[in-house]
Amino acid sequence: MGKDRIIIFDTTLRDGEQSPGCSMHLEEKLCMAEILDRMGVDVIEAGFPIASQGDFESVQEVAKRVKNAAVAGLCRAKTADIEASAEALKPAKRRRIHTFISTSPLHMQFKLQMSPEAVLEAIAESVATARKFTDDVEWSAEDATRTEDDFLCRCVETAIKAGATTINLPDTVGYSIPEEYAAMFTLVLNHVPNIDRAVLSVHCHNDLGLAAANSLAGITAGARQMECTVNGIGERAGNAAMEELVMAMRTRPDKLPFETGIDTAMITIASRTLSSITGFSVQPNKAIVGANAFAHESGIHQDGMLKNQKTYEIMTPESVGLHKSELVLGKHSGRHAFKKKIEDLGYQLGDNAFQEIFKRFKDLADRKKTVFDEDIIALLGDDGTLYERIKFDSLRVQAGSEGPQTATLFLLVDGKKVETEATGNGPIDAIFMAISNIFPHPDANLLLYQVHAVTGGTDAQASVTVKLEENGITVMGQSADVDTMVASARAYIYALNKLLKKREK
Repeated sequence: MGKDRIIIFDTTLRDGEQSPGCSMHLEEKLCMAEILDRMGVDVIEAGFPIASQGDFESVQEVAKRVKNAAVAGLCRAKTADIEASAEALKPAKRRRIHTFISTSPLHMQFKLQMSPEAVLEAIAESVATARKFTDDVEWSAEDATRTEDDFLCRCVETAIKAGATTINLPDTVGYSIPEEYAAMFTLVLNHVPNIDRAVLSVHCHNDLGLAAANSLAGITAGARQMECTVNGIGERAGNAAMEELVMAMRTRPDKLPFETGIDTAMITIASRTLSSITGFSVQPNKAIVGANAFAHESGIHQDGMLKNQKTYEIMTPESVGLHKSELVLGKHSGRHAFKKKIEDLGYQLGDNAFQEIFKRFKDLADRKKTVFDEDIIALLGDDGTLYERIKFDSLRVQAGSEGPQTATLFLLVDGKKVETEATGNGPIDAIFMAISNIFPHPDANLLLYQVHAVTGGTDAQASVTVKLEENGITVMGQSADVDTMVASARAYIYALNKLLKKREK
């Protein structure tokens, strides 16, 4: 008997982006959308078009760019929301309108202030309206796991009758446990007479650490679509992680006889790209994509691994696109070798971006004895090439226990070279003060300054993340350099450039 095909619905760009600090600008959304499309995601939820003009434009641009996946826009059970989604999705080759409304007594009473009968009417009307624009309509019962059984069945039946082709029953607040979540799908399958006309979907949050377990329980009970995010990002404790769900099914086909269209070899690049965009580092012990996921320190484990890799690894690193870091490039390497390495790592660059990254690579190779895959990935994650009103030129820093800590900074501002010197409580503070002297931004607050070593060794590159906030606008800047001070200056400048661009909009 063949395996059942599971639809992968990725909501990294919508639900994932709603998590604090994970907001993405247009270029970043397009970058992630292209990776998701290449790796075989079936449906990409690109955003909430009615939420803002920026969200509308993002969904519209993703719809233009995606080649294979269906593109979905989220909307409440309101005509204006649905029409906005329909308009934003017009350029998509395949489009889905995803509409939702709360169905639990708690939400209906306090959030919606609507009666159950009014909710049923809203379901019928919203789904019917969405069907005027596309045959692919998904309806979600927000807070389904705290909804009364009989009313949930009535809502599902109403949505399908109105034209919904996918029914999503989310564990919106991460409240459920696996056997309970599975029972909800069994209930709906057994008590909704027209259920054969729709695909059931799972959407689980990780508040109790059960998102992946609940999602798999729902699939086992009959759902055939999984809603998830890369790295499990999302509101509060996050969503079910795509990489965990996909690899669980691939690794345990004896208990989970399902298949997806996901190219698992692209999991690592998707994880690293998202981490680079958001500045949210993946915890080392994170399943599948954490730095320690395939590391073995225990002597007993190492001995077993040497004798047979399967003793302590249930999947291979290569199956998720993780290759051993090897010294393959140096200062004598040419453009063709470098381009081949980038392609092997799963990245695709335009000519201008490639030339800029190649120049940075040659500079790095002159300064660093060994260049690893991780070093190249750090360069690729350096987003400074996108914003160039303010450019880093050079930096001198005086630091140490005696002080004063001083930074002498040279920047190119709108093409003009500017110099300043500043002191601070340490070299980083001095650098950031110097940037402020050259380009004042008194209303901006530094929310995050984060440094980590890209590889081992004293000549390792430092990857620096800076997050700035101004009047409710939050931006992120990242850079990598063997000199932590230089990386810090570049990261701050990149964040400031993003802030300037958002100001203009």
